[in-house]
Amino acid sequence: MKSGFERSQTLLQKPEYDLKNTLHANRAVSLWRLISGYQSIYAVATVCLGLAALTRAGSLYLLRYFVDTVLLTSNRILELAPWYALGFVLLAVVQGGSSFWSGKLASQAAEGACCRIRNYLYDHLQHLSFPFHDKMQTGDLLQRATSDVEAIRKLYATNLIGVGRIGMMLLVYLTGMFMLHWQLTLMSLVIIPVVIVLSLLFFPRIQERYDEFQKQEARLSTRLQENLSGIRVVRAFVRQEFEEDLTKRENLRFLQTGRRLVMMHALYWPVSDILTLAQIIVTTFLGARLVMTGDMTLGTFLAFTGMLGQLMFPIRNLGRLITQFSVGWVSYQRIAEILAADRETMASSQTHVPASIAGDVRFHRVEFAYESRTQADGSPQADTRRTPTVLNGITLHAAPGQIVALLGPTGSGKSTLVSLLPRFYEYTSGQILLDGIELRQYPKAFIRRNVGIVQQEPFLFSTTIRENLLFGVTDPIADEEMYAATRAAFIHDAICSFPQGYDTEVGEKGVTLSGGQKQRITIARTLLKNPRILILDDALSAVDMATETQIRAALKTLMKTRTTFIIGHRIQSIMHADQILVLDKGRIVQKGIHEELSTSPGLYQDVYRIQSRIEDELQADLAQSVQPSLPVKGPYAPPAIAPLPV
Repeated sequence: MKSGFERSQTLLQKPEYDLKNTLHANRAVSLWRLISGYQSIYAVATVCLGLAALTRAGSLYLLRYFVDTVLLTSNRILELAPWYALGFVLLAVVQGGSSFWSGKLASQAAEGACCRIRNYLYDHLQHLSFPFHDKMQTGDLLQRATSDVEAIRKLYATNLIGVGRIGMMLLVYLTGMFMLHWQLTLMSLVIIPVVIVLSLLFFPRIQERYDEFQKQEARLSTRLQENLSGIRVVRAFVRQEFEEDLTKRENLRFLQTGRRLVMMHALYWPVSDILTLAQIIVTTFLGARLVMTGDMTLGTFLAFTGMLGQLMFPIRNLGRLITQFSVGWVSYQRIAEILAADRETMASSQTHVPASIAGDVRFHRVEFAYESRTQADGSPQADTRRTPTVLNGITLHAAPGQIVALLGPTGSGKSTLVSLLPRFYEYTSGQILLDGIELRQYPKAFIRRNVGIVQQEPFLFSTTIRENLLFGVTDPIADEEMYAATRAAFIHDAICSFPQGYDTEVGEKGVTLSGGQKQRITIARTLLKNPRILILDDALSAVDMATETQIRAALKTLMKTRTTFIIGHRIQSIMHADQILVLDKGRIVQKGIHEELSTSPGLYQDVYRIQSRIEDELQADLAQSVQPSLPVKGPYAPPAIAPLPV
């Protein structure tokens, strides 16, 4: 027989289990589906609760008989007392064992289900589309994957099982109380409907305020995450006080939402406590009157009041359950929003996947607009209306092995255009053909394996340089191949100069490396992927002029057999391209080679003249600064200074 751990491992390793199938319009049904595979364990835990309540009621009945038949009337107290004591001990053992197994099984189901939720959420987030991640904040996603999952764990481990406990206690103790004295039992039930109605009135209000609390906590988490990630920028611009003020404001709002939530709890608890304690006092008084008039025995009174206390405790505790239910209810809804988001489809059955591609790319009247987001909280259920068109009627042809350069002001659509090639976004109209076949007919996984990207902002993982370099490599490669790629990116010697060489830890986001080193490592990583289409999204912006010249010389050889798209802002980095496209406001306003565009009026010529003048002035300043100082003969005469124009 498998142990609980082995059973959990089997469930966790089921690849076909899709948590999206647990979604239902009724949240109670969804929560039950969410512990699929653990439902039988959870049911046994609930039965154990019933057994614990039953043995507790049995011990109270045994107390009744002991008081009425032994303690007050029998002369055989010393003879019978040990047997009753043994009965109390056995019932206590059964009750304790049942409670233990109930908690153990409920925790096993809760921990196993939530471990599976965390694994699934991480995997699910990895497969969601770029538009989804554009809408969501990192801090909010972290909040949902950690705090909200923990709230669901508590819901299963203590609160849902608490509802089962209340149900079992109501069934067992009410039955026992009716058997003892049905009239007094009816009097004892007067307050229960009032407490339940009160709880139902408070439930939606607590749920609403907890939802506000979670959203504000997500905003605060996002602010902290952004500040910690950009701590060097904050300190470089001496903006600590400004950022502290912003964080204090978010923290104050967090305090205010938390205070409103606590106030709601503070209102509920005293009211429910007063009602339930008043019911116990009244019932105890009436029961004592019955004992004094002889209508109830002392043993029956003790058993009845014991059961009443056991019954009223969970009713009184209903407030805590309502609170925790609200927490778990809201947290489940926040997680369900992520589960409901459709994964990006990586496969396609519309065409045969070729063994390789030539890299012939054609855009024909392509248009694109981002989806807008109208919800302030960044919910995935945001409005899907589109923003104004970012790309308008883009038409171009890149033959295999050609280098296409894109130039234009910020926001002109350069990065958006190249993002359509790996299908990070789907164009809204027009056609993109790859080797003569519509781009959408290729599986996304196939396209992305054949497209290599070096982005404007290099990103490295907090691991070794070797593992970062091999991140996109699917097949084993020899070290010499890796060294060849790093030499081509002019980073091999720098890596070898580190104490651990290629096994050097680079720190979070490669913080221990310079900007140029990080960029050259990402270039080498892309080269190791050996893509047929290469995208350099302003990839040389983080390196100095000398290094740029070296990398460009290496890339010139490596790009001969690849279709390459280069986004650049410096004319020097794109002037040797086979064709240059100048974009402005989402349109191609100029097209040609450097010699043509530099002599034709337009944006390219303006940029070329400005950069050429700046470079000439810089060269002149450098030449003057390195001239050897000559001895001055005769009296010093300062140079004449032309008067400023009036």
